[in-house]
Parts: sequence; structure tokens; C-alpha cells
Amino acid sequence: MTTLTTLHLNAGQFLESETLLLERGEFSARVFRYASGVCAVRLKNARGELIALPFQGQQIWDATFDGRRLTMQSMFDQPYPTRDFLATYGGFLLHCGATAMGAPGPDDQHPLHGELPNAPYQSAYLVLGEDDRGEYLGLGGTYRHTVAFNTNYTAQPLLKLYAGSALLTVSMTVTNLKQSAMPLMYLAHINFLPVDHGRLLYSTPCDAAHVRVRAEVPDFMPVALGYREFVQELSQHPEKHLVLRPGLVFDPEVVFLIDYLADARGWAHALQVHPEGYADVVRHRPDQLPVGVRWICRTVDQQALGFEPATAGVSGYTAEKRQGRVRTLGAGEIFHCEIEVGTLTAAEVEQEAALIRLLVDAAERS
Repeated sequence: MTTLTTLHLNAGQFLESETLLLERGEFSARVFRYASGVCAVRLKNARGELIALPFQGQQIWDATFDGRRLTMQSMFDQPYPTRDFLATYGGFLLHCGATAMGAPGPDDQHPLHGELPNAPYQSAYLVLGEDDRGEYLGLGGTYRHTVAFNTNYTAQPLLKLYAGSALLTVSMTVTNLKQSAMPLMYLAHINFLPVDHGRLLYSTPCDAAHVRVRAEVPDFMPVALGYREFVQELSQHPEKHLVLRPGLVFDPEVVFLIDYLADARGWAHALQVHPEGYADVVRHRPDQLPVGVRWICRTVDQQALGFEPATAGVSGYTAEKRQGRVRTLGAGEIFHCEIEVGTLTAAEVEQEAALIRLLVDAAERS
């Protein structure tokens, strides 16, 4: 890969009025500061744009491609400068972890989804580069998390927006700087907007053996009447969630754990196919992120369809440790993962759906 240009960012560049910082061909990067004070960068190509938060979790706060907003409906019209996950929750993609993630159980001390979602990054940069997929405009940075006697690691995400593409790559690299081992949990919290009559396709059979419902609800969520019965029905018939019928209410949420199958190149696939034929898509590598989490929330105030590749489930550190799903990074060891996320045209959906059918058919015959 040849790096063409790297531009290091600092908070002084971000003003209330939006400012063009970088431009090359179809790419542009504009920086601004929300009324809340949070720094943001708008990355554009010929197909659409992203709004990312370079110093707050390196979140992708919003995503729009081919004239369509992909991001969930939330109660927030802008991000807020806080580490509290629920006090500024509404982004398109959030990094979760890295020493713990998920909803903390009664024996856990970690915050909801860990320290990464709104982590204050010490450095951030824009990059214009080229790799085997073509030219890209990227955003990266470094967050160092150090707690005396406990933890010392760096988290280094990198997102790439490619020329002429509505599909971006997002990677995360965690390096253990300690001379002793550290626990590792990671989840990419990707929140699409669910649509009425949307169809969910993914590369595994949709049966109770491969798609399991998480029955417990975090303490901070009130449970609607009939919710537990609904969860019980889905646990026996998970295929009932595959079409997002208008009357199918997920209140406050339903969480599935999915055992994805990988294609010959090592990638798993998940789609929300819209009635018009195009689709939202996430691809990940199960050898890097072995647990698939599906999160659905459809209430009056919030609408979200979460495709969430992860190293573990979302029941908190202690419960996941008990299940043997908390990884360990040795001294100096590095964890790396990469996902692809965005939108597909109707023609691309046909190709993706055919590949998924081949994987599912092969699994059902075996």
C-alpha cells in the first residue's frame, strides 16, 4: 500500500462554522464543531458522506449514501461530550471494549460497553491512500488507556472511504503495552435504520441451533407488556424476526447471538434488504470476531437494527468469562479485526444473496 498524504488533526482546527480541510478528486474532508462542543469531520466521496468524531471514540456518528441516511433513529440530534454511553447514544458505528463490553452484570464494575465508545483520543489523522481496493480517504487515531496496576493498551481504529464506493472498511488494532496479560473484549456496534418490510439475510441457517435469543434484559431497561412471551416465541422460532413487519415491535430490544458461516475467502455476510431492492450490509471475519450479535429496537422514540460482530456476547465481563468467551492478550500481543459496512445496489444484492444461499444450503445438507 502506498500512502499519499497524512494530515494530523488537532482540536484547534475545529470551529463552529464548517471548514474545508482537504480535497482531492471526488474526496473532501470538512471539519466543524457541534453546538455541544464535540469535534466532527465530514468525509465525502461521489456516493455519499460520513460524519465521524475523531476525538470521541472515533465513532461514525452518521452515514448517508446514494441519497439515503443509513443511521438509526435516536433521541439525540448531536453527540455530547461525555463518557456515559447512554447520554450520547445514536451513532452509526461505535467501537466497544476493550477490557470489557456488554451490559455489566451484578458482579461487574465496568461501564456499559466498556471504555472505548466515547474514549478521548490523544491523536487523530486523515489519510489519503491507495490499497488493492483502490484510492481511499481515511480517518485514524490512537487512544491509550492506562490504569496503574491494571491496564495499559492502545486502540487504533482506521476507517477507509473508497472512491466511487458505498462500502467502507473499518478496522481496529489493540496492542497490549503491559509486560503481563490483559483481558480483551471487542464489539463493533453498527446501527442501521430498520425499515418496514425489510428482509434480513445472513450466512447461517436461521434455526434455534444457530440463532439464539438472549433472554435477560439489562436493569436500566423497562420491559413492555408481553415482551417475555415474545422473546420465548423467538427463541423457538427465530425465523419470525426475518421480516420487519410494521406491527412487529421490539420494545425495548431483542438480542440474538448468531453463529455465522464464512465463505471461501473467510467472510460472513449480513443484509437488510429494503423493499426497493437495495440493502444495508455488514461483512466480517469469524476467525477474528467469532460471535455475531443482532440487536433490534423498534419503539416510538428509537429505531435501530444492529449488526454487531464481536469477540464475545453482550452479557458483561463476568458472564462472558464464565462462558469462556473473554480473550487474553499476552505481553505485547496485538489484536486486529476488520469489517466492511455500507450499502449495496439491487444488482449487488442479488450476488450477495446468491452467495448466502449457497452457504446456508451447504450447511443444511451437512
